[in-house]
Amino acid sequence: MGIMGFLRERMGKILAFFIGLALLAFIVGEVVRSGGSFFRDDRNLLGEVGGEKVAYDEYNKRYEQNTAQFKQQSGQANLTPQIVAYVQENTWNTVISQMILNKEVDKLGLVVGDDETKSMISGNNPDQQIVQAFGNPQTGKVDMNKLNTFLTNLNASKADDPLRQQWRDFTTQLIESKLSQKYVAIVTNGLYVNSLDAKDDYTAKNKLANFKYVSLDYASVPDNKITVTDADYQSYYDEHKTEFKAAQELRTFNYVSFNASPSKADSAAIKQQAEKVATEFKASSNDSLFVQINSETKMPLVYLHKGRLEPKLDSVMFNASKGFMYGPYLSGSSYKIAKLVDTRVEPDSVKARHILIDDKSIGLDKAMAKADSLKKLIEGGKSFADLANLYSVDKNSAVKGGDLGTFGRGAMIPVFDDAVFEAKKGDLKIVASQFGVHLFQVEDQKGSSKVVKVALVDVPLKSSSATQTAAYSKAQAFLGTLTKENFDATAKKEGLQLKTASDVTGIAASFPGVESGRDIVKWAFGAEKGDFSDKVYITGDQYIVAHLTEVKPKGQLSLDAVKKQIESLVKNKVKGKQLVDKLQGALNGSSTIDQVAQKAGSKVVPLQNIVFANPVIPGSSAEYKVIGTVFGSQPNKLSKPVEGQQGVFVFSVDSFINPAALTNAVREKDQLGQALLQRAEPQLFDALKDKANVKDYRAKFL
Repeated sequence: MGIMGFLRERMGKILAFFIGLALLAFIVGEVVRSGGSFFRDDRNLLGEVGGEKVAYDEYNKRYEQNTAQFKQQSGQANLTPQIVAYVQENTWNTVISQMILNKEVDKLGLVVGDDETKSMISGNNPDQQIVQAFGNPQTGKVDMNKLNTFLTNLNASKADDPLRQQWRDFTTQLIESKLSQKYVAIVTNGLYVNSLDAKDDYTAKNKLANFKYVSLDYASVPDNKITVTDADYQSYYDEHKTEFKAAQELRTFNYVSFNASPSKADSAAIKQQAEKVATEFKASSNDSLFVQINSETKMPLVYLHKGRLEPKLDSVMFNASKGFMYGPYLSGSSYKIAKLVDTRVEPDSVKARHILIDDKSIGLDKAMAKADSLKKLIEGGKSFADLANLYSVDKNSAVKGGDLGTFGRGAMIPVFDDAVFEAKKGDLKIVASQFGVHLFQVEDQKGSSKVVKVALVDVPLKSSSATQTAAYSKAQAFLGTLTKENFDATAKKEGLQLKTASDVTGIAASFPGVESGRDIVKWAFGAEKGDFSDKVYITGDQYIVAHLTEVKPKGQLSLDAVKKQIESLVKNKVKGKQLVDKLQGALNGSSTIDQVAQKAGSKVVPLQNIVFANPVIPGSSAEYKVIGTVFGSQPNKLSKPVEGQQGVFVFSVDSFINPAALTNAVREKDQLGQALLQRAEPQLFDALKDKANVKDYRAKFL
């Protein structure tokens, strides 16, 4: 009864304990299955630098800024997977380098004060980026009037004006760059090149060696004439262990691809469809609307000079009449139909200026009215430049009096292009675009030539659903027969070509044979060695099934991980032992290099004027060990066998020609010092990066 009473009294607490334990087990189980952490939310953790977290959202913000900047500078609206990967990698390196630098800067107490920041912008020695942005092309110096006008307009702008944030970002970059310069200067100021260094470098570049050699190539020994043991692999690995370090985790997988590219029947059907579109296009009275509705690529209708169209069109459109139709014709992976909309003669280039009025805040009607008022003021004698400084929201041109410079067609947006190139010299006109309302004036025109406006409709050559289904079914059937052990054998049995993606990084966007392979790479970095893909991956016209064959972790790689990589080198090492013995036998009793050649069944090759700094044997390759040994030898003596890159060598030095004595080491020291400085900064950050213990989790995000 005592026990029952005890249980009754404490049953509530006991139940609460077990329910809580069950809930904890459930939550932990869910976390484990989802790959998260109960105690630390790592869903936003992109990496770590010395224990400091790299947040995904902060990285992504900077990545989007860099992407927008790249698109603006390159003029590319859509980026390829390779360009995306390039921008991602650059953004990552910038982020972690800045974090590493910040830690070092804080340790040393380095700062950039307000006065120093001001000096970088408007001082006697402004930052180079300020010179580029506000410089006078004639003088190469900052135009202070331009800079001061910009700063005045900036201070007068609204608090939420995007230009204010852009300027804050710009000045932050200037400060970060200055801190980096200071830190690097602390290190590089301690670098020194002495006179002995200069003399050694001068000698290495100018001392000449004349010698004769005999060689036996590794290729002269067939692979079936040697036996390579585990001890040979181990010996080579131990000698070169420092070379086998991976900066990041790498993975290798085999894959097979099932082709779903358009069949002949698909191509015929698409051509028939394109012919129907061509008939409708010919009858269309609104070509621009027709293109927007029917074309896969929505290209605006713009005037183009000769040479700007693809060759097939360029050769016919400039001699055709308005309304002329061309196509359907096959171009790349599309059938295209072209229609000549208009032709005219216009200037090759114009010089113009404008005042841009924001229509988003006041509405289009009021913006047009404001532009008209400004037009009347200018026609009445007011300065265009002064009004541009006061009223234009395009601050980049406003500080130059609205000047847009001289430009050809295509440099501006189409609606502005058309208006400017239709106008005459001196005209003041108003046109609205997606950026606002422009009041512009044409200041000059140069040249003249014929331009054409061509409407182009493309009908992509795509696989039919039947073709895609057939390819997918084959891939799915193959996937259904796989186990961890039979991938290669099954592929061979099915007559499929086995392809390999070797040493793929976690953020790779592509791999050999596949341009858009990001999803497959993400799978590979979430799989275990031996796994085959969890589904059929579709990329373009390829249906892919993959098999993860190797995982190379970051850091020191094991012998097993590099065994295939070093196979040919180990074989050469084993062959080298045979060739060394053969040449050593030829050396016994020989007093000249000719006798060695005769006994070894080879020939003597004479070389003249070889320098230590360029250790290349003409007609062969770089032979560092051989040339290094030559410059450490005595003339007229037969060397011992030397194992080189391509084979085993025996040589005899005829003579050395020493350069004139180095009387003034200043130039040599300067050259060496400059080379040392160029290497210092990247090597410095590489060393800091290694020390910072950077952890990269991007494979699960990007």
